[in-house]
Amino acid sequence: MKFKAVLFDLDGTLLNTLDDLADSMNASLKKFGFPQHPVESYRHLVGDGIVNLVARALPEDHRDEESVKRILEADREEYSRNWASKTRPYEGVPELLDSLNEHKIPTCILSNKPDEFTQVIVQRFLSKWKFAAVRGASNEFPIKPNPLGAMRMAAALDLSPAEFLYVGDSDTDMETAKAAGMIPVGALWGFRSRDELIRTGAKVLIEHPRDLLNLL
Repeated sequence: MKFKAVLFDLDGTLLNTLDDLADSMNASLKKFGFPQHPVESYRHLVGDGIVNLVARALPEDHRDEESVKRILEADREEYSRNWASKTRPYEGVPELLDSLNEHKIPTCILSNKPDEFTQVIVQRFLSKWKFAAVRGASNEFPIKPNPLGAMRMAAALDLSPAEFLYVGDSDTDMETAKAAGMIPVGALWGFRSRDELIRTGAKVLIEHPRDLLNLL
């Protein structure tokens, strides 16, 4: 099949956001006297939305509704100040997006990051490139791995989901791609491991962003 479009995850796929996510959450935990985590631990804490991130970052005996709410509010405040401190596109991503735009291949972004942050971050770091759709977590659609957001993007482009390559770095992304009927492509430069991507359904693994062009 000739693939006609690409749907990207954001964090861990197009942008390396790990340090800013970790620094903001650790500052929020410290504010309320909770233990902090090494940056590398956040590779497995992030990916399923901010509420799940907060719950995972808190000690197991402090995951009550009030604690989650307090850390959630603190983290939103911290991240709103620090989201661009260390975040950068991964090496090779600008060149990949140049090529996709040059060849007029539609591209979309679907993230579990809150939509307000998703829009601001894409505008800050990826505004040079045209995306057919950019969507973060909101009340409009359930977060990934629910496939509704991905399926709506395909419908808006009048394409079959099977005509999409879905590029992501986590189990959540591979499961979303499968549920949506898209082709799951695992990004090995991201937050999670090769084994996780294979186990959760990646049909193709790519070592570098430019490798995606070989599939199109």
